[in-house]
Amino acid sequence: MTKFEIEPIGIVHSCFSEKFGIPRQPGLVHSSVAELELLPPWNRQELVAGLSEFTHIWVHFVFHKTIEAGWRESIRPPGLGGKKRVGVFASRSPHRPNHMGMSVVRLRGIRASKGKVFLQLSGIDLLDGTPVVDIKPYVAYSDSIPEASSSYAGSFFPVRVRLRGDVLSFCEKYQDESGRDLAELIREVLAQDPRPVSQRGKRDVFGVLLWQVNVRFRVVLEEGEEIFEVFSCVNL
Repeated sequence: MTKFEIEPIGIVHSCFSEKFGIPRQPGLVHSSVAELELLPPWNRQELVAGLSEFTHIWVHFVFHKTIEAGWRESIRPPGLGGKKRVGVFASRSPHRPNHMGMSVVRLRGIRASKGKVFLQLSGIDLLDGTPVVDIKPYVAYSDSIPEASSSYAGSFFPVRVRLRGDVLSFCEKYQDESGRDLAELIREVLAQDPRPVSQRGKRDVFGVLLWQVNVRFRVVLEEGEEIFEVFSCVNL
């Protein structure tokens, strides 16, 4: 057999409405949340019986927004400054031959409502609308390898983020109305420095869409340190 047909078992409803701003790895932005809706005929509670006893799960999914662009033999990963190339199989790029991805995320709960089943997730790096093809429990004793090395992907230095007073007021009102901690999500997403390596030093103002809020920030220098100052939040 040379080909397989894979059918989505679920779809992700995520706080990330566009690719820009999505963390490059899962687990880095703890306040990023999503619901994974199971699709028929897999939207039955017996299929997830016992899953709530695990704190984390593996989510296997498809990078559906990169399929039309095709795959690439080599990639310039951000961890190497966007200059050196590595083979696609030495990267986590979405531009893969089969466009498959996998993430370890925290399972916050399981919700059943009106014949539907939802897995409540956090620490995600998943785009809204992402099709899911499998779910497995994360098993700490075998899935965690403390002595593993990560080559060029082994370091991370967060950027300092500052929210203006009017932005904080917007976030407080948004949280009162939606129950979502937008301010913390903004801080954690921007601390990862979502800018493409090619744009660093060339542009000062950027925008990221979180849920349906357009968040605008600028890069400012203070004593030689780059700081991201959030100056605008607008509901779309």
